[in-house]
Amino acid sequence: MTEKGFNVAACGLYCGTCRRFLNGKCPGCANNDKATWCSVRNCCKEHGWMSCAECNLMPIERCPKFNAFISKVFGFVFRSDRGACIRRIREIGVENFAKEMTESGNYNRPVKKH
Repeated sequence: MTEKGFNVAACGLYCGTCRRFLNGKCPGCANNDKATWCSVRNCCKEHGWMSCAECNLMPIERCPKFNAFISKVFGFVFRSDRGACIRRIREIGVENFAKEMTESGNYNRPVKKH
């Protein structure tokens, strides 16, 4: 579910600078048919959204799918801040977000702009 060619996963992570994605060891969110376990990806597909940034059902902080136990484990292991990524996408748009992430070389935390 990479957002319109910008390599943004449903949860807001940026696949475009992920080593596994770049090395062909991960197809990314959109093309990962084995990721049926991901409730965030499934929810976005069900609603026709490219990412949680398009959701207006509830704040992501209260979403049980976005904040499921497995999501917290992944966040801890990969030191990611998916919530901040989603907020940044909402703030500046997916294209600008992808550009910032590419320039920073990061995939799991948005760039801090001062």
